[in-house]
Amino acid sequence: MTPHGTLVVIGGPTASGKTAMAAQVAKHFGTEVISGDSRQFYRAMRIGTARPTDAELMGVRHHFLGHLELEETWSAGEFARQAEPVLQELLARHGIAVLVGGSGLYLNALTHGLDPMPLADHRIRERLQKRFAEHGLPDLIAELGRLDPAMAGQIDRNNPHRVIRALEVCMASGRPYSDQRHGHRQRQDLHLLRIALDLPREALYARIDARVDRMIAEGLEQEARSLLPFRSLNALRTVGYREFFEHFDGKIDRDEAINLIKQHTRNYAKRQLTWLRREKDWRWVRPDQADIITHLLDA
Repeated sequence: MTPHGTLVVIGGPTASGKTAMAAQVAKHFGTEVISGDSRQFYRAMRIGTARPTDAELMGVRHHFLGHLELEETWSAGEFARQAEPVLQELLARHGIAVLVGGSGLYLNALTHGLDPMPLADHRIRERLQKRFAEHGLPDLIAELGRLDPAMAGQIDRNNPHRVIRALEVCMASGRPYSDQRHGHRQRQDLHLLRIALDLPREALYARIDARVDRMIAEGLEQEARSLLPFRSLNALRTVGYREFFEHFDGKIDRDEAINLIKQHTRNYAKRQLTWLRREKDWRWVRPDQADIITHLLDA
């Protein structure tokens, strides 16, 4: 298959400058950005997910920012199905598109393709979410162990969304989830340039702390309080909201909540870096080196 068009994929840990890099590259080439940040999909979660402001978007159109309500759920596969026609339109019009995000699962869904899976069955998912709310995650993990022991042994047992999705696939298809996974295959119908943002650990942590301080100044606490009635939804099991919910419950004081947000964000950044470094086809650049990308593509 002859590649048609170029997709620039910009990844990196949280607070590393992905938004600025993506907007600069897209602006240079007169194209648009596809956002693959699964938490920035949610309209109500503006401050806590650091959803870019109009100024930060630099006049570049971004797709999939703030388009979902809290009650809606998107899997990586659903994102890829919705993003694919957008990608094809951008490639047809501009020959190049930019994909940006910190979630490897969502980036890979579009750049590698996912194994064919049953479409989301919202009735099954609602039953599982109710079961999770009533009996907790261990109950769901035990059920997964019965239906798919192989997946139960390798899944992230601290991630309710992943466990619920695995159970949903088992129940909707009547087959173990693990039997339906065969690994990602790099797509061959476009050129891929993968850029990962790199900066010293101390500098990254300083940027994370500064970002959390800005979120607090912008009203993260008030935003979290307004979303408290929805705290059981998967979208809100997110750093920045969970800690304030504990504060509202009286379990921790305000200062501790803020410190935990910073700590948990640093932990998340470390996991993102671990995933990026495990993948071998990323080019590592500093956040101030957008010119390197444009030179590569111009050449």
